[in-house]
Amino acid sequence: MAHVQQGMEASQRRACKSLSQPRATQRYQPRLPDKDRPLVKQIRQLAHKYRRYGYRRITALLRADGWPVNRKRVYRIWRAEGLKVPQKQRKKRRLGCSDNNCVRKRAEYINHVWSYDFVMDQTEDGRPLKMLPVLDEYTRESLTIDVERSITAKDYNTPGNSDHWIR
Repeated sequence: MAHVQQGMEASQRRACKSLSQPRATQRYQPRLPDKDRPLVKQIRQLAHKYRRYGYRRITALLRADGWPVNRKRVYRIWRAEGLKVPQKQRKKRRLGCSDNNCVRKRAEYINHVWSYDFVMDQTEDGRPLKMLPVLDEYTRESLTIDVERSITAKDYNTPGNSDHWIR
């Protein structure tokens, strides 16, 4: 409503009339019922004590303590108070195992670690296109992108073709 008032440079009365909205809705200030204040305090205490519990589990604890509440009422208060359960942190999986001893290197300087991947696409007429982009992990710069209709391992393993990666 304030946005409409500023845009039209009009009073609240005129802005409400242009939107066909009663002025009473703009003046309404919701108040928390006095009977909910102890419940809100208890919900906040439980949420602080049990940080990993959601509103359903908090509802069960409240019922166990003798509060006559249902899940929807606790959910409404939970949202109004801005309570959230923190996202679970996933464990990072280790690469490789002791058999193959695969270790991922972190790039520490330019040209320390390169990565590549095959990317497939097709032209408008349906013929395949294969791309092999090579990236420098430190600068995130694309060193080369080889585009061919067919790319095989033999193209890169032939003797005298060692300069194929460097352009």
